[in-house]
Amino acid sequence: MKKDKTSAVKEMYAKYVMETYARADLLFVRGAGCKLWDARGKRYLDFSSGIAVCSLGHCHPDVTSAICEQAQTLVHTSNLFLNEQQPKLAKKLVENTFDGVCFFCNSGAEANEALIKFARKWGSDKGRYEIIVMNDSFHGRTLATLAATGRAKYRKGFQPDMPGFKFVDYNDLSQVRKAITSKTAAVMLEAVQGEGGVIPATDKYLQGLRRLCDQKGILLLFDEVQCGFGRTGDLFAWQHSGITPDAFSMAKAIANGFPMGAMLCRREHAGVLTPGTHASTFGGTPLACAAACAVIDTILHDKLLENCRTQGEFLMKRLGAFAKKYSCVKGVRGRGLMIGVVLDRPASELLPLLREKGLIALSAGETVLRLVPPLIVTREECETALEIIESALKKISAPKKG
Repeated sequence: MKKDKTSAVKEMYAKYVMETYARADLLFVRGAGCKLWDARGKRYLDFSSGIAVCSLGHCHPDVTSAICEQAQTLVHTSNLFLNEQQPKLAKKLVENTFDGVCFFCNSGAEANEALIKFARKWGSDKGRYEIIVMNDSFHGRTLATLAATGRAKYRKGFQPDMPGFKFVDYNDLSQVRKAITSKTAAVMLEAVQGEGGVIPATDKYLQGLRRLCDQKGILLLFDEVQCGFGRTGDLFAWQHSGITPDAFSMAKAIANGFPMGAMLCRREHAGVLTPGTHASTFGGTPLACAAACAVIDTILHDKLLENCRTQGEFLMKRLGAFAKKYSCVKGVRGRGLMIGVVLDRPASELLPLLREKGLIALSAGETVLRLVPPLIVTREECETALEIIESALKKISAPKKG
């Protein structure tokens, strides 16, 4: 009997691909907007966006057009030469954030590695090298970004940890104040913790951090890899609080699925990383930058930040009602279209039920259902997702009485 395509591909994975992922038994073969189709022809509503990557949905025509046009012109030359797309992208990022300069790389871990190297280089002649980071944070899987990650399970088996990081609780300014010493170079955090359970920082906390860093003469760094590029309703999540960091990282949604990362620092720090101190062979290629330029232009031109806020408020309100209705739902939190439904059990129990009914979602922090739909999501698609989520909740939890 001939194997179907999914089974055949699964066998190839088992034989040739290292098992570093616990993959679902699903083979996606096509995507358009907020929808995916598997090899068996079933359609799914995608509220995972490839882990907050495809924020314009799948195969957005503007991004596809930019990639195809650039791929026929020039793909790669290296950073030993100029390319016209890289400064165009840097200019767009600066014009929508603060006056500064950009470094381009390939991933979120690389962007955060650049933040760490930037902070250490900045502090090297001052005797400052320690970076204060947060419990329950996630910054990547390189050895340095792992050491900065406040979730021990990711570091298990890779010790000894790289030294130079000091952990404190998130949203607690007093702990940061106590942790600062003459060796402190920076404070580094996510404006909304993603893997840690979709936990937003309060505006008061971020404003307090900015004042504290200014008082102590140290850097304030933001990891915007997951919460950036429109995900929370502003282009970057730190912008909600009305402050400006010294530098921040970005990746994931920057090029809507084309691999890319970047760091942007204030112009006053432009000379910290000089020629030879940091580099990336593939960082900022013409192809990647053309895709990212199309992403920014589309977000702003199509008013997707406004749609993010509108649909996010709608989802949060409706999901909040589930907490009153179903005993397994303990609460809802998040910002924009970065939403966490807090459960009384592992979220992994819910995900297969959602997939069975045609909804792709994620978990975060073990007991949190994470919803990160594309910024183009419609009200009708939100309502469909809510219907599927409620039907799954009914299977795992009896409605509350009264």
